[in-house]
Amino acid sequence: MLHLCTLSESLLISNSRSACDAELLCREGVTFCINVSKQQPFPALKISGMRVPVFDEPAENLYKYFDRCADAIEDTGKQGGRTLVYCKNGRSRSAAICTAYFMKHRSLSLQEAFGHVRSARPAVEPNEGFWEQLQRYESELQSRRTGALSSASG
Repeated sequence: MLHLCTLSESLLISNSRSACDAELLCREGVTFCINVSKQQPFPALKISGMRVPVFDEPAENLYKYFDRCADAIEDTGKQGGRTLVYCKNGRSRSAAICTAYFMKHRSLSLQEAFGHVRSARPAVEPNEGFWEQLQRYESELQSRRTGALSSASG
């Protein structure tokens, strides 16, 4: 069955088969797609998007895309749009990107962010390499926030 899982008013997650269903994208009001794969297709619809060219391998560097993707999701939402993040199965790569978004723009901990993504799409399971990168990202975000607080109070 084709379907998109809603994570927030402006963020959805799915597998590539659902992501390429034009009728589904129109019905859900998707305006931006983040394709987290090297080989999965983009929807045939004229929707803007970005590709994050990584395989679902623990050694792949997904970390370097966390900020860019999180900001793109946030910007799309602020403009009234909806972002769909997908990879082949909608389990590992796309889940890691969505988790990073909630950590950065909703200030959730890794556990809270991942719990939120998993509650909407129970099949999600980032591979161990992506999980370690999310842990590193959580630390990075905490130090950024601490730095911002100390510079604001200085």
